[in-house]
Amino acid sequence: MTFQSLGLIAPLLRTLDALGYKQPTPVQKQAIPAVLAGRDVMAAAQTGTGKTAGFALPILHRLTMEGATAPQCVRALVLVPTRELAEQVYESFRSYGSNLPLRSAVAYGGVAIEPQITKLRKGLDVMVATPGRLLDLHDQGVISFELLQTLVLDEADRMLDLGFERDLDILLAALPKQRQTLLFSATFSDEIRKLAKGLLRDPVSIQVEAANTAVKSVKQWLVTTDKRRKPELFLHLLNKLAWTQALVFVKTRKGAEALVKELLDHGLTADAIHGDKTQPARLRALDRFKRKEVQLLIATDVAARGLDIEALPLVVNFDLPSVAEDYIHRIGRTGRAGMEGEAVSLVCADEVDVLKAIETLTRQAVPRFEEQGFEADHRVPETSAKGAAAPARKGPPPNAAKRPVGAPPLAKKPAPPKSEARPAGGSESLGFWTPPEKIGKLASRDRVPGSAPAGRSAPPRSKGADFGAPKGAVVVTGARGAKSQARSDGRATAKPGGRKGKPGPR
Repeated sequence: MTFQSLGLIAPLLRTLDALGYKQPTPVQKQAIPAVLAGRDVMAAAQTGTGKTAGFALPILHRLTMEGATAPQCVRALVLVPTRELAEQVYESFRSYGSNLPLRSAVAYGGVAIEPQITKLRKGLDVMVATPGRLLDLHDQGVISFELLQTLVLDEADRMLDLGFERDLDILLAALPKQRQTLLFSATFSDEIRKLAKGLLRDPVSIQVEAANTAVKSVKQWLVTTDKRRKPELFLHLLNKLAWTQALVFVKTRKGAEALVKELLDHGLTADAIHGDKTQPARLRALDRFKRKEVQLLIATDVAARGLDIEALPLVVNFDLPSVAEDYIHRIGRTGRAGMEGEAVSLVCADEVDVLKAIETLTRQAVPRFEEQGFEADHRVPETSAKGAAAPARKGPPPNAAKRPVGAPPLAKKPAPPKSEARPAGGSESLGFWTPPEKIGKLASRDRVPGSAPAGRSAPPRSKGADFGAPKGAVVVTGARGAKSQARSDGRATAKPGGRKGKPGPR
């Protein structure tokens, strides 16, 4: 199938040919005819599969063939959750519509509103906007939806999430009831699908691949460690595996700045994108990263949906996301347009619940490994796609990445029994992973010192019993404190207000 067979007008076909687009992707094959026919659409497809072109091309076709706009009016409105995604979608419309007599603009917060108002005065055929800034424009009375034909919610699962629910309710009430509505995203939860039913009329449902799955061209793996050792482990892997460029995701703005400082202190080039940065600063950081002036771009989830970086080789989850769906969008920044990519996660014990949610959502267990010298003191429980114990993997991972040309050689280590070679950089690059031994009943000679034989109760331990711990070691037990034990024995009762807070503001 070709784009010409989809019925697109000649100027669009010439532009696509100039851009090197030969054949439509699966989501484009299904979405373009449906949008051209004026149908509502709910489309779910993996990141990097051409969803933007799936709605932008038919919208541009229809706008060219159907009438013209008027002052302050907008004919097609695309709502997106982040500023970065707004810029990306806007640039796509500009690129695809370069041979068409249409006007388009982008509107988001963090920058002056006056230039956006100026562009609206003559009217727009296409506006790409974030909900907050669009509400500002609407409140000031500088935008009209009288001629609106099509509404697009890009990354619709986030747009319909609770964080945008109030803004969307206000905006939807201001839009014409008779309109075409398109919902596009890589992930749709059951709750989002229920909410979408109230927005769509007899929609065409498009599902490319299994729902909520990551792109197959992205090789995923994780390394377990303790939270405090993540910066040290990241620097170790960066040097050992000769990573040349990586997009690194962290959970908080403060964490992003702290990691950038750590990297700069080690002589590396790094910059950050997060909500505390001004929009010009965020765009400069992204531009420097795309031009490879910066080796490492540290980002919060504000950048998970909206970064289109050509041939990005690696995504690192320094912290796992709070929401499992965001994991799919994060790793979707690599392995785009059919290219291969790699996604590495550094996981500590308090992230195991998120890890389980990710594996349940994607229906696949992420291969896990340990790096020698960085083993976790607080072990990360084994997980799988169903949350059960993951079976031990044998042999090297498939299609292990090769080390870059010129990378320093690594010392080879003999493989211990019941162990497995690690990915990313060759079979010896990350040492070996040994499956945990199954814990059975302790033999009598293996009992913990101080424990009672089978069938007998343990004698009371004297204060300071150390179970054979080395002299000077701090031993933490699960026993009750003196006051708790006294209350349990009936010798004392808890009194309200017994604890006094420290003076001063809390």
